[in-house]
Amino acid sequence: MREGDTIAAIATPWGEGGIAIVRLSGPQALEIAARVFRGKRKSVFDMSSYTIAYGHVIDPLTGEEIDEVILSLMRAPYSYTREDVVEINCHGGTLVARKVLEIILAAGARLAEPGEFTRRAFLNGRIDLTQAEAVLEIVRAKSEEAIRIANRKLKGEFGKRLSSIRGKLLSLSAWVEASLDFPEEDLPLITLEEIEDRLKEILSDLERVINSTKAGSIYRDGVRVVICGKPNVGKSSLLNALLQEARAIVTSIPGTTRDIIEEVLNVRGVPIRLVDTAGIRKAWDEIEREGVSRSLYQIENADIVLLVLDSSSPLTEEDHIVMSKLEGRKVILVFNKRDLPTRIDADSVRRAFPKSREVWISALLEEGIEDLKDRIVEEAQEGIDLSGEVWMTSLRNITCLEEALLSLRDSLNSLRDGMPYDVVALGIREALSSIGMITGEEWTEDLLDVIFSQFCIGK
Repeated sequence: MREGDTIAAIATPWGEGGIAIVRLSGPQALEIAARVFRGKRKSVFDMSSYTIAYGHVIDPLTGEEIDEVILSLMRAPYSYTREDVVEINCHGGTLVARKVLEIILAAGARLAEPGEFTRRAFLNGRIDLTQAEAVLEIVRAKSEEAIRIANRKLKGEFGKRLSSIRGKLLSLSAWVEASLDFPEEDLPLITLEEIEDRLKEILSDLERVINSTKAGSIYRDGVRVVICGKPNVGKSSLLNALLQEARAIVTSIPGTTRDIIEEVLNVRGVPIRLVDTAGIRKAWDEIEREGVSRSLYQIENADIVLLVLDSSSPLTEEDHIVMSKLEGRKVILVFNKRDLPTRIDADSVRRAFPKSREVWISALLEEGIEDLKDRIVEEAQEGIDLSGEVWMTSLRNITCLEEALLSLRDSLNSLRDGMPYDVVALGIREALSSIGMITGEEWTEDLLDVIFSQFCIGK
């Protein structure tokens, strides 16, 4: 990546639409725009920042008008990248947007790499690394709650939280290093008790942040919920009732569902990936065996399993086969067909799953569906403290936080064991480095490549 270049890309989704936006950023953005834009009233150079102009994109080589456009200008440093930024709003057809981009590239710009606009915003000091990653979280958000959390992060609240912890670490590190480097100087030394108290305070802060990221993971990643049961208990009817649409084929013939059906549902702000599976039973042919095998694979990879049982009939051997496959899984017992007389031995099911929540429904009449949604969310949030701060963040950041926590615990244990100050200082320095890799005080080109490669071109 050559940071001094002027870059360009289509910033809107590929395909047909009302408009498409072609974005430029860099030291030559105005000059390049002036070569391809013919304004009706003023040139690009005469425009003030945060203004727009009407005109046409032309091919500088032939003078041909390519499209009728609106051009907007944001002058450095008051732009997304802190560079001169020009955005050309053209018609949204795939070919016309591509043609406008081709002309801009021919006029001297370079095609942007994935995430390069946001990368420049970070490198130019407009945002820290937590805010840069929040941009991607907003784009990928699967619920309104996820958008709300990501927006708080984009405003810098998460970065400030970590900077506060890092500031405490820097202060502590300075005292420990001074005691190590200048032991005979007449300096106000920090006592062992003070170091221990500060380490414990910082450890407590870190633990709260780590817990808050675990709470936010359900809004970022969602929950994989697998619907399972023997054939003809109403699994596909349940999927349709949850989705409020006829997504799966429903018949009275056992074994209608042979393959896996997946859909995403937003429940109380939590993204739920619903997976409808083939009925589990002794398979009679190769196709059914493959369907059962895929069902068992989905169960193994589920966060929550909905065990669907027909409450209008006694338990069968097939029910027991299904139940035997769920050992160690998080299970919600779903007693379907409550609109019919109850004949199932529910107590024996409860004994098999003593810690599982249960709900009685009629998928056909869509009764009890809201109760089931509540049970799914309760199961997903079990053991997670949502009363305090909640942050979504990447696995990389969680790993860095946990590494910082381990480093500080090592420092605390070394201090209590009477180890030399340089051993205590080492853990503090490692924790500082780990947190700096999250906020961006410490970074490498390889790290930025990994982060921004996940972005789309144009963002």
